[in-house]
Amino acid sequence: MTANNAILGLWAETSIHAGAGSSVDSVDLPIQREGHSGWPCIFGSAVKGALRAKAEQQWDKSSVKAVFGPEPTAGNASEHAGALMVGDARILLLPVRSLTGHFKWVTCPALLTRLARDAERMGMADASYTVPTVAENKALQQDKTKDLFLEEYKILAENADLTKIIQQLSALSGIEQDSLSKQLVIVDDSLFAYLSRYTTPVTPHIAIDGKKKVVRKGALWYEETLPAETVLYITLSASKVRDTSFKGNKELADKQATAVLNSITQTLFHSAPYLQVGGNETVGMGWCKVNTYTGA
Repeated sequence: MTANNAILGLWAETSIHAGAGSSVDSVDLPIQREGHSGWPCIFGSAVKGALRAKAEQQWDKSSVKAVFGPEPTAGNASEHAGALMVGDARILLLPVRSLTGHFKWVTCPALLTRLARDAERMGMADASYTVPTVAENKALQQDKTKDLFLEEYKILAENADLTKIIQQLSALSGIEQDSLSKQLVIVDDSLFAYLSRYTTPVTPHIAIDGKKKVVRKGALWYEETLPAETVLYITLSASKVRDTSFKGNKELADKQATAVLNSITQTLFHSAPYLQVGGNETVGMGWCKVNTYTGA
């Protein structure tokens, strides 16, 4: 981690619904996705809002304002910008059902390449792994079994030495290397695009009429989620505090970028390394374990 940049790994402990609004498709409430790739993501504005909500539970109002900027609804958002720049939560490992294990963590060369580029952009050491080439409809795994089943697909799996990749993914996510050795699968980019589009859970929801004890008219909808065990990551960059009137927290009062970043990576998650993102918090959704990534 450089003085002004960091990467946070998010390991989902419950399912996540970061909604993209209503849809005319069969799924009424789809999740957010990248426009060019269709990969699931959580937009930076939603992640920043989740970080701000957690900070508001722990910090005084002036510190929240200094780091995140004025509250948008307060009418003074033009006073100054916040001191923290938050990127989208990008997908890295997608849990997929498998007959050759309770589930597999699936990734692809394109995601591993992007992680390496993001780490380099954040000023961290270049990726310690070489991104492998995966043939179409094949997969790489540390396990020596040849037959691999992902959802309804049987895929020819090749044994490969993924030690360096596993070490770096473990450092980012907080998942133990032994678990990744047994469950990590690298598929080709096209297959990952398909799996990330069509294997995410879609759940029906209803509302009951309290008097009649039947479903209310029109109160049936289908909601898409990212499953528990999904791994994402976000990039953080900090600048000096722009609020010239701030005189609160001693470290932040120096208005240095390092103090701003440390307020997130060290202070905010010190006692409880968890973050709730997306909707449906009251039914336990959106909880992620947070891990500060410093490079492998």
